[in-house]
Amino acid sequence: MTTSALRRQVKNIVHNYSEAEIKVREATSNDPWGPSSSLMSEIADLTFNVVAFAEVMGMVWKRLNDSGKNWRHVYKVTSPKTQAG
Repeated sequence: MTTSALRRQVKNIVHNYSEAEIKVREATSNDPWGPSSSLMSEIADLTFNVVAFAEVMGMVWKRLNDSGKNWRHVYKVTSPKTQAG
């Protein structure tokens, strides 16, 4: 496990993120590779639940407002490659 993955897990616990929020954070991480199609499918499935939809969209909104060193968060949220599936 990389240090960034460990750090991400600690943040998920400390901030008490839901399953939906954790999946969006993983999909829009600063890692140089894109999210897997299975992860994107799981996130899409979660949006059929009203509560999970609000959590997904809240995290997407937060990621869209990132800047500076977190430019990949914004790129991965808006990139057509991450939406193909």
